[in-house]
Amino acid sequence: MMGTQRQTVPSGSPFEAEIGFSRAVRTGDYVVVAGTAPIAADGTTAAPGDVYAQTVRCLDIAQAALEAAGASAADVVRTRIMLTDVTRWREAARAHGERFSEIRPACTFVEVSRFIEPDWLVEIEVDAVLDGAGG
Repeated sequence: MMGTQRQTVPSGSPFEAEIGFSRAVRTGDYVVVAGTAPIAADGTTAAPGDVYAQTVRCLDIAQAALEAAGASAADVVRTRIMLTDVTRWREAARAHGERFSEIRPACTFVEVSRFIEPDWLVEIEVDAVLDGAGG
């Protein structure tokens, strides 16, 4: 679509410039949130060893990014949940279900070998499409 503006939402990470990323990007009515790790406000890993609590933290960060881009959880159409131990998927699913039981986005769970920080057990990506004439 010609003339569609691109909005980036910063993460506050010192790695943004080095890696060349934004926490979220909005183009028109489409918002994507980058892989979101369970990083506590002080920069440490939130809830070490707790998949459920780490998933809640990831979703909180992703939701804040959505809101900064003018979207909400109700606009989410897809989530991707990456786990270092997929046998613990129900712990992540519980947090996801609490957030999205009424919205029901397409959702994928995958196992990965590891993340940048060894204490991260989960990382989440979110895609949203705003309903209506936003943009």
